[in-house]
Amino acid sequence: MRLEDLGYNDEIENFRMEHNLENFEIGRVISEHRERYIIKTINGEFEAEITGNMRFNAKNRADFPAVGDWVTLTTYESDFAIIHNILPRFSTIKRQAIGQFGEVQIIATNIDYAFLVQAVDRDFNINRLERYLTICNSSKVKPIIILTKTDLIDEIQINEIVNSIKIRIKNVPIIPISNETKKGYEAINTIIEKGKTYCMLGSSGVGKSTLLNNLSGKMVMRTDAISLSTNKGKHVTSHRELIILENGGILIDNPGMREVGIADTASGLETTFDRIGRLSGNCRFKDCTHTNEKGCSVLEAVEKGEIDKASYENYLKMEREKAHFESTLEEKRKKDKDFGKMVKTFKKGINRKK
Repeated sequence: MRLEDLGYNDEIENFRMEHNLENFEIGRVISEHRERYIIKTINGEFEAEITGNMRFNAKNRADFPAVGDWVTLTTYESDFAIIHNILPRFSTIKRQAIGQFGEVQIIATNIDYAFLVQAVDRDFNINRLERYLTICNSSKVKPIIILTKTDLIDEIQINEIVNSIKIRIKNVPIIPISNETKKGYEAINTIIEKGKTYCMLGSSGVGKSTLLNNLSGKMVMRTDAISLSTNKGKHVTSHRELIILENGGILIDNPGMREVGIADTASGLETTFDRIGRLSGNCRFKDCTHTNEKGCSVLEAVEKGEIDKASYENYLKMEREKAHFESTLEEKRKKDKDFGKMVKTFKKGINRKK
Protein backbone atom coordinates (compact mmCIF):
# COMPACT_ATOMS: atom_id res chain seq x y z
CA MET A 1 0.00 0.00 0.00
CA ARG A 2 1.15 3.57 -0.77
CA LEU A 3 0.53 6.72 1.26
CA GLU A 4 -1.30 8.09 -1.78
CA ASP A 5 -3.92 5.40 -1.22
CA LEU A 6 -4.69 7.13 2.09
CA GLY A 7 -4.98 10.55 0.44
CA TYR A 8 -1.36 11.72 0.73
CA ASN A 9 -0.40 14.43 -1.76
CA ASP A 10 2.41 16.73 -2.86
CA GLU A 11 1.29 19.58 -0.59
CA ILE A 12 1.68 17.41 2.51
CA GLU A 13 5.04 16.10 1.28
CA ASN A 14 6.31 19.64 0.61
CA PHE A 15 5.38 20.72 4.14
CA ARG A 16 7.14 17.66 5.54
CA MET A 17 10.36 18.47 3.67
CA GLU A 18 10.27 22.23 4.36
CA HIS A 19 10.02 21.59 8.11
CA ASN A 20 12.74 18.92 8.22
CA LEU A 21 10.39 16.10 9.20
CA GLU A 22 11.78 13.56 6.72
CA ASN A 23 13.40 11.52 9.50
CA PHE A 24 9.97 10.64 10.91
CA GLU A 25 7.53 8.14 9.48
CA ILE A 26 4.23 9.42 8.09
CA GLY A 27 0.82 7.94 8.82
CA ARG A 28 -2.87 8.83 8.94
CA VAL A 29 -5.09 8.54 12.00
CA ILE A 30 -7.79 6.02 11.14
CA SER A 31 -9.31 5.53 14.59
CA GLU A 32 -9.44 7.40 17.89
CA HIS A 33 -10.61 6.15 21.25
CA ARG A 34 -9.88 7.94 24.54
CA GLU A 35 -6.61 9.48 23.40
CA ARG A 36 -5.39 6.19 21.96
CA TYR A 37 -4.98 6.22 18.22
CA ILE A 38 -4.67 3.71 15.41
CA ILE A 39 -2.29 5.01 12.73
CA LYS A 40 -2.12 3.50 9.25
CA THR A 41 1.27 3.64 7.50
CA ILE A 42 2.88 1.90 4.54
CA ASN A 43 4.21 -0.63 7.06
CA GLY A 44 0.87 -1.49 8.63
CA GLU A 45 -1.26 -0.26 11.50
CA PHE A 46 0.11 0.92 14.85
CA GLU A 47 -1.48 1.79 18.17
CA ALA A 48 -0.12 5.16 19.18
CA GLU A 49 0.07 7.83 21.86
CA ILE A 50 1.15 11.46 21.66
CA THR A 51 4.38 12.70 23.23
CA GLY A 52 4.35 14.32 26.64
CA ASN A 53 5.49 17.55 24.99
CA MET A 54 2.46 17.57 22.68
CA ARG A 55 0.15 17.00 25.64
CA PHE A 56 1.81 19.77 27.68
CA ASN A 57 1.63 22.34 24.87
CA ALA A 58 -1.96 21.54 23.84
CA LYS A 59 -4.21 24.52 24.52
CA ASN A 60 -7.45 22.65 23.80
CA ARG A 61 -8.86 19.50 22.23
CA ALA A 62 -8.19 20.86 18.73
CA ASP A 63 -4.46 20.43 19.42
CA PHE A 64 -4.87 16.65 19.82
CA PRO A 65 -4.91 14.24 16.85
CA ALA A 66 -8.26 13.45 15.26
CA VAL A 67 -9.43 10.90 12.71
CA GLY A 68 -8.24 12.00 9.28
CA ASP A 69 -5.09 13.73 10.53
CA TRP A 70 -1.70 13.18 8.96
CA VAL A 71 0.94 12.77 11.66
CA THR A 72 4.66 12.19 12.00
CA LEU A 73 5.56 9.28 14.24
CA THR A 74 8.20 6.87 15.43
CA THR A 75 7.18 3.22 15.20
CA TYR A 76 8.41 0.26 17.23
CA GLU A 77 8.45 -3.48 16.54
CA SER A 78 5.69 -4.13 19.03
CA ASP A 79 3.14 -2.43 16.74
CA PHE A 80 3.31 0.64 18.98
CA ALA A 81 4.11 4.21 17.92
CA ILE A 82 4.65 7.69 19.34
CA ILE A 83 3.08 10.67 17.56
CA HIS A 84 5.33 13.74 17.35
CA ASN A 85 3.51 16.20 15.08
CA ILE A 86 0.15 16.86 13.46
CA LEU A 87 0.56 18.10 9.89
CA PRO A 88 -1.59 21.09 8.76
CA ARG A 89 -5.28 20.32 8.22
CA PHE A 90 -6.88 21.56 5.00
CA SER A 91 -10.37 21.10 6.48
CA THR A 92 -11.80 20.45 9.93
CA ILE A 93 -15.40 19.41 10.58
CA LYS A 94 -16.37 20.45 14.10
CA ARG A 95 -19.29 21.22 16.37
CA GLN A 96 -19.80 22.64 19.84
CA ALA A 97 -18.61 20.20 22.49
CA ILE A 98 -21.66 18.97 24.41
CA GLY A 99 -21.80 20.49 27.90
CA GLN A 100 -18.55 22.45 27.47
CA PHE A 101 -19.13 26.12 26.71
CA GLY A 102 -16.64 27.67 24.32
CA GLU A 103 -15.11 24.30 23.42
CA VAL A 104 -15.28 22.55 20.07
CA GLN A 105 -15.35 18.86 19.24
CA ILE A 106 -13.48 17.84 16.11
CA ILE A 107 -15.49 15.29 14.16
CA ALA A 108 -12.94 14.62 11.41
CA THR A 109 -10.16 16.37 9.51
CA ASN A 110 -8.85 16.57 5.95
CA ILE A 111 -12.27 15.82 4.48
CA ASP A 112 -13.13 16.51 0.83
CA TYR A 113 -16.85 15.62 0.88
CA ALA A 114 -19.47 15.01 3.57
CA PHE A 115 -22.44 12.67 3.15
CA LEU A 116 -25.34 14.23 5.07
CA VAL A 117 -27.35 11.09 5.81
CA GLN A 118 -31.04 11.16 6.77
CA ALA A 119 -33.71 8.47 6.68
CA VAL A 120 -36.89 9.37 4.81
CA ASP A 121 -39.16 7.89 7.46
CA ARG A 122 -38.86 9.03 11.09
CA ASP A 123 -35.59 10.97 10.95
CA PHE A 124 -36.20 13.37 8.08
CA ASN A 125 -35.68 16.97 9.21
CA ILE A 126 -34.67 19.81 6.89
CA ASN A 127 -33.71 22.04 9.83
CA ARG A 128 -31.08 19.48 10.83
CA LEU A 129 -29.90 19.22 7.22
CA GLU A 130 -29.31 22.98 7.24
CA ARG A 131 -27.27 22.54 10.43
CA TYR A 132 -25.07 19.89 8.85
CA LEU A 133 -24.79 22.08 5.77
CA THR A 134 -23.61 25.01 7.91
CA ILE A 135 -20.94 22.82 9.50
CA CYS A 136 -19.74 21.79 6.03
CA ASN A 137 -19.72 25.35 4.69
CA SER A 138 -17.79 26.55 7.72
CA SER A 139 -15.28 23.72 7.21
CA LYS A 140 -14.93 24.19 3.42
CA VAL A 141 -16.18 20.64 2.86
CA LYS A 142 -18.46 19.85 -0.09
CA PRO A 143 -21.83 18.40 1.06
CA ILE A 144 -23.85 15.61 -0.56
CA ILE A 145 -27.31 14.73 0.82
CA ILE A 146 -28.04 11.00 1.11
CA LEU A 147 -31.65 9.95 1.78
CA THR A 148 -31.84 6.39 3.10
CA LYS A 149 -34.63 3.83 3.61
CA THR A 150 -36.42 4.79 0.41
CA ASP A 151 -37.78 1.23 0.21
CA LEU A 152 -40.16 2.19 3.05
CA ILE A 153 -42.06 4.80 0.99
CA ASP A 154 -43.27 5.10 -2.61
CA GLU A 155 -41.75 7.10 -5.48
CA ILE A 156 -44.23 9.96 -5.13
CA GLN A 157 -43.30 10.49 -1.46
CA ILE A 158 -39.58 10.37 -2.34
CA ASN A 159 -40.06 13.06 -4.98
CA GLU A 160 -42.02 15.22 -2.53
CA ILE A 161 -39.17 15.01 0.00
CA VAL A 162 -36.53 15.80 -2.62
CA ASN A 163 -38.53 18.79 -3.85
CA SER A 164 -39.04 20.08 -0.29
CA ILE A 165 -35.26 20.02 0.19
CA LYS A 166 -34.61 21.83 -3.10
CA ILE A 167 -36.92 24.67 -2.06
CA ARG A 168 -34.66 25.46 0.91
CA ILE A 169 -31.27 24.05 -0.10
CA LYS A 170 -29.83 24.97 -3.48
CA ASN A 171 -27.00 23.46 -5.53
CA VAL A 172 -26.36 20.44 -3.28
CA PRO A 173 -26.57 16.92 -4.81
CA ILE A 174 -29.38 14.74 -3.40
CA ILE A 175 -29.14 10.96 -3.72
CA PRO A 176 -32.07 8.77 -2.50
CA ILE A 177 -30.94 5.21 -1.73
CA SER A 178 -32.09 1.95 -0.19
CA ASN A 179 -29.61 -0.08 1.86
CA GLU A 180 -31.89 -3.08 1.38
CA THR A 181 -32.36 -3.07 -2.41
CA LYS A 182 -29.13 -1.11 -3.18
CA LYS A 183 -31.15 1.26 -5.36
CA GLY A 184 -29.21 4.51 -5.70
CA TYR A 185 -25.82 2.92 -4.95
CA GLU A 186 -24.67 3.36 -8.54
CA ALA A 187 -25.06 7.12 -8.13
CA ILE A 188 -22.99 7.11 -4.93
CA ASN A 189 -20.23 4.95 -6.40
CA THR A 190 -20.06 7.28 -9.40
CA ILE A 191 -19.20 10.31 -7.25
CA ILE A 192 -16.66 8.57 -4.97
CA GLU A 193 -13.16 9.38 -6.26
CA LYS A 194 -9.98 7.48 -5.55
CA GLY A 195 -7.80 9.21 -2.95
CA LYS A 196 -10.59 11.57 -1.83
CA THR A 197 -11.89 11.45 1.74
CA TYR A 198 -15.60 11.30 2.58
CA CYS A 199 -17.27 11.69 5.97
CA MET A 200 -20.76 10.60 7.03
CA LEU A 201 -22.83 12.89 9.24
CA GLY A 202 -26.22 11.85 10.58
CA SER A 203 -28.24 10.68 13.54
CA SER A 204 -28.14 7.16 14.93
CA GLY A 205 -30.26 4.60 13.13
CA VAL A 206 -30.34 6.28 9.70
CA GLY A 207 -28.27 3.52 8.10
CA LYS A 208 -24.76 5.01 8.07
CA SER A 209 -23.03 1.83 9.22
CA THR A 210 -25.02 -0.32 6.77
CA LEU A 211 -24.12 2.10 3.99
CA LEU A 212 -20.45 1.84 4.97
CA ASN A 213 -20.62 -1.97 5.03
CA ASN A 214 -22.29 -2.08 1.61
CA LEU A 215 -19.84 0.37 0.03
CA SER A 216 -16.83 -1.46 1.45
CA GLY A 217 -18.15 -4.87 0.47
CA LYS A 218 -17.56 -6.31 3.95
CA MET A 219 -18.82 -6.14 7.51
CA VAL A 220 -16.84 -3.19 8.83
CA MET A 221 -19.34 -1.79 11.34
CA ARG A 222 -21.89 -3.67 13.44
CA THR A 223 -25.49 -2.64 12.83
CA ASP A 224 -28.59 -2.86 15.02
CA ALA A 225 -32.29 -2.43 14.36
CA ILE A 226 -34.31 0.59 15.44
CA SER A 227 -35.38 0.45 19.08
CA LEU A 228 -39.05 -0.54 19.22
CA SER A 229 -39.58 1.25 22.54
CA THR A 230 -38.20 4.66 21.49
CA ASN A 231 -38.39 4.43 17.69
CA LYS A 232 -34.86 5.86 17.68
CA GLY A 233 -31.65 4.46 16.35
CA LYS A 234 -29.35 2.61 18.71
CA HIS A 235 -25.81 3.96 19.09
CA VAL A 236 -23.76 1.27 17.41
CA THR A 237 -20.73 3.22 16.19
CA SER A 238 -19.05 4.52 19.35
CA HIS A 239 -15.93 5.97 17.75
CA ARG A 240 -14.69 7.39 14.45
CA GLU A 241 -12.98 5.13 11.96
CA LEU A 242 -11.44 5.60 8.52
CA ILE A 243 -12.04 2.90 5.90
CA ILE A 244 -10.46 2.51 2.45
CA LEU A 245 -13.12 1.39 -0.05
CA GLU A 246 -12.56 -1.08 -2.88
CA ASN A 247 -12.73 1.68 -5.50
CA GLY A 248 -10.02 3.69 -3.73
CA GLY A 249 -12.26 6.20 -1.96
CA ILE A 250 -11.69 6.86 1.74
CA LEU A 251 -14.72 6.92 4.05
CA ILE A 252 -15.02 7.97 7.70
CA ASP A 253 -17.95 6.77 9.77
CA ASN A 254 -18.99 8.72 12.86
CA PRO A 255 -21.16 8.09 15.91
CA GLY A 256 -24.72 9.30 15.45
CA MET A 257 -25.23 12.95 16.33
CA ARG A 258 -28.57 14.28 17.55
CA GLU A 259 -27.05 17.46 19.01
CA VAL A 260 -25.33 19.53 16.34
CA GLY A 261 -24.27 22.76 18.05
CA ILE A 262 -22.93 25.45 15.73
CA ALA A 263 -19.26 26.30 16.31
CA ASP A 264 -19.06 28.69 13.40
CA THR A 265 -16.72 31.65 13.62
CA ALA A 266 -16.27 31.68 9.84
CA SER A 267 -18.85 32.21 7.10
CA GLY A 268 -20.66 28.86 7.20
CA LEU A 269 -24.01 30.30 8.25
CA GLU A 270 -23.86 33.06 5.63
CA THR A 271 -23.08 30.49 2.92
CA THR A 272 -25.92 28.16 3.94
CA PHE A 273 -28.43 31.02 4.00
CA ASP A 274 -26.86 32.97 1.15
CA ARG A 275 -30.13 34.56 0.03
CA ILE A 276 -30.65 36.05 3.50
CA GLY A 277 -27.06 37.26 3.39
CA ARG A 278 -27.55 38.95 0.03
CA LEU A 279 -30.79 40.65 1.09
CA SER A 280 -29.15 41.89 4.30
CA GLY A 281 -27.25 44.42 2.23
CA ASN A 282 -30.56 46.08 1.29
CA CYS A 283 -31.80 46.50 4.87
CA ARG A 284 -32.29 50.07 6.13
CA PHE A 285 -30.03 49.51 9.15
CA LYS A 286 -26.52 48.06 8.91
CA ASP A 287 -26.95 46.24 12.24
CA CYS A 288 -30.36 44.84 11.30
CA THR A 289 -31.22 41.67 13.22
CA HIS A 290 -33.95 40.71 10.73
CA THR A 291 -36.46 40.26 13.54
CA ASN A 292 -38.64 43.40 13.89
CA GLU A 293 -36.92 46.32 12.17
CA LYS A 294 -38.73 48.51 9.67
CA GLY A 295 -37.13 48.46 6.24
CA CYS A 296 -35.76 44.93 6.72
CA SER A 297 -35.42 43.31 3.29
CA VAL A 298 -35.25 39.84 4.82
CA LEU A 299 -38.56 40.22 6.68
CA GLU A 300 -40.18 41.60 3.52
CA ALA A 301 -38.98 38.55 1.55
CA VAL A 302 -40.38 36.19 4.22
CA GLU A 303 -43.76 37.98 4.17
CA LYS A 304 -43.90 37.72 0.38
CA GLY A 305 -43.05 34.01 0.50
CA GLU A 306 -39.73 34.54 -1.31
CA ILE A 307 -37.88 33.03 1.66
CA ASP A 308 -39.26 29.90 3.34
CA LYS A 309 -40.49 30.88 6.81
CA ALA A 310 -39.24 27.67 8.46
CA SER A 311 -35.80 28.21 6.94
CA TYR A 312 -35.79 31.83 8.15
CA GLU A 313 -36.68 30.75 11.70
CA ASN A 314 -33.96 28.08 11.60
CA TYR A 315 -31.48 30.75 10.48
CA LEU A 316 -32.39 33.00 13.45
CA LYS A 317 -31.98 30.10 15.87
CA MET A 318 -28.55 29.19 14.54
CA GLU A 319 -27.51 32.86 14.39
CA ARG A 320 -28.27 33.13 18.13
CA GLU A 321 -26.26 29.97 18.78
CA LYS A 322 -23.35 31.32 16.75
CA ALA A 323 -23.37 34.64 18.63
CA HIS A 324 -23.50 32.81 21.97
CA PHE A 325 -20.64 30.50 20.97
CA GLU A 326 -18.47 33.41 19.83
CA SER A 327 -19.09 35.41 23.03
CA THR A 328 -18.41 32.35 25.18
CA LEU A 329 -15.23 31.64 23.21
CA GLU A 330 -14.05 35.22 23.69
CA GLU A 331 -14.81 35.04 27.42
CA LYS A 332 -12.86 31.79 27.71
CA ARG A 333 -9.87 33.29 25.87
CA LYS A 334 -9.89 36.28 28.26
CA LYS A 335 -9.93 33.97 31.30
CA ASP A 336 -7.05 31.93 29.88
CA LYS A 337 -5.10 35.12 29.19
CA ASP A 338 -5.74 36.46 32.71
CA PHE A 339 -4.67 33.12 34.20
CA GLY A 340 -1.48 33.18 32.13
CA LYS A 341 -0.66 36.69 33.41
CA MET A 342 -1.28 35.56 36.99
CA VAL A 343 1.09 32.60 36.61
CA LYS A 344 3.74 34.85 35.04
CA THR A 345 3.46 37.36 37.89
CA PHE A 346 3.65 34.55 40.45
CA LYS A 347 6.83 33.18 38.88
CA LYS A 348 8.42 36.63 38.84
CA GLY A 349 7.65 36.99 42.55
CA ILE A 350 9.35 33.66 43.30
CA ASN A 351 12.43 34.64 41.29
CA ARG A 352 12.73 37.94 43.16
CA LYS A 353 12.67 36.13 46.52
CA LYS A 354 15.48 33.86 45.33
